[in-house]
Amino acid sequence: MATIDQALYLVQLLEAELIRRGPEITRHNDYYRGKHPLKFASEEFAKFHGDRYRDFSDNWTQVVGDSPVERMTVTGFQASDATEADKELWKVWQVNGLDADSQLGFLGSVVNARSFVLVWGDPSDPDMPVVTFEDPAQCVIAYEPGSRRRRRAALKRWQDGNEDFATLYLPGEVWKFARPRLAQTDDKSLQMMDVDEALKRWKPRELDEEPNPQPNPMGVVPMVELPNKPTLSGDPISDVTGVIAMQDAINLLWAQLFTASDYASFPQRVILGAERPVIPKLNAEGIVVGTQPVDIQKFAVDRVMMFNDKDARIGEWQAANLTMYTSLIEVAVGHLAAQTRTPQHYLVGKMANLAEGALLAAETGLVKRTEEKEIWSGQGLREMARLIALARGEDGKADAMRSGRVLWADVESRSHAQMADALLKLKQLGFPFKWLALRYGLTPTEVADVIAMRAEELDMDPVTELTRQMTGSVPQVGNVPPEDGEEPMPDEGEEAAA
Repeated sequence: MATIDQALYLVQLLEAELIRRGPEITRHNDYYRGKHPLKFASEEFAKFHGDRYRDFSDNWTQVVGDSPVERMTVTGFQASDATEADKELWKVWQVNGLDADSQLGFLGSVVNARSFVLVWGDPSDPDMPVVTFEDPAQCVIAYEPGSRRRRRAALKRWQDGNEDFATLYLPGEVWKFARPRLAQTDDKSLQMMDVDEALKRWKPRELDEEPNPQPNPMGVVPMVELPNKPTLSGDPISDVTGVIAMQDAINLLWAQLFTASDYASFPQRVILGAERPVIPKLNAEGIVVGTQPVDIQKFAVDRVMMFNDKDARIGEWQAANLTMYTSLIEVAVGHLAAQTRTPQHYLVGKMANLAEGALLAAETGLVKRTEEKEIWSGQGLREMARLIALARGEDGKADAMRSGRVLWADVESRSHAQMADALLKLKQLGFPFKWLALRYGLTPTEVADVIAMRAEELDMDPVTELTRQMTGSVPQVGNVPPEDGEEPMPDEGEEAAA
């Protein structure tokens, strides 16, 4: 068991890592939400137009982040040596609302390079642990030296009102700390700054209903990381990282296009060889006492201008060609699509008259990208299922889930007709109905319901099913006696001979 000094030292180390990650997480979240500063502009352009386009962004970052997440759907968990999905694990998943929250976790991983899952037992309901997906700005995990999976400690830090809270998870115990959140001002004396530093130190929370530290009955750190694009030597990589530079370039091109549209989208005319028109200036008696220039805005409204100068002439230059900018923007969006393996029709918005096979081929990059993310997230979710079993006291199931697997919905987007045709061919090859139903996209619970409904229909009307088997609409099971006047149906050997 760790001492309080050791626990505080771990909190300080892990908090320092959270602080280091903070600016990058904030930057990625801002770009996903469309908060893009105007980059790559000259000093003169930024000086005159920076504020004008401060709140404008042509946000492609969100499309790139959402495209794989919308295809990542967990349908169940299956332990090793099991032939069916685990119903109890799926019940925990459903009760904790993880159908929706898992999408938040996957999105956090794609945008911020990682997200986390926390599992902890509920004393009021030992069979239903509490499972939550956690913000990467609040959580961090320390691993054993030389390992990317064996967790040594985990920290969750958050703010509530005027206090900061921190929970340190260790394999044997859980520590809870708190400290006041102080206002940051620059006019404090040295003595007050020393007082603030003393107050800002973490202190154990006073808890009435539980000890601090409290034992960890699972025996392992109950937090799991879901990395995005993990590497052997460095941190995981956010999908937003590779989009930011091109996103900035696209925003600048739009700003320049809008500026050119404002100033040079119409033919411009200039009057040469003429003085500016003037009108007489009269006093109270109506006597001319001078002249004053005519307001140019009046000519713009009246659309009439007169000159008496014999050398006056009008010059003109054509409107700017704005298609140059739109062509560059399309090229930039195309580069962004290629770099992120996002289908062009997701970004450009132009649908050609393509066959389904061509559309599936166009989405191959996105499908592979999503499958990679399912592999990375699947390892963490499998460990999450193991933690759920440990929290429920099911050590055997926990050990089986170490080599179990996560069940996912098909990431390919197909029409119902195309899917039904493919499944029918697989059925003719001998694939069982349960496997086909899972391939269709049903969850294991829905598959069990469909099988029960099929059995109920057979019990209610067995003649209909028998007729279907005889007519060949479904594979025949066994030899069925023929009706009067009908030829007997050949068995498999006779069909082969024919």
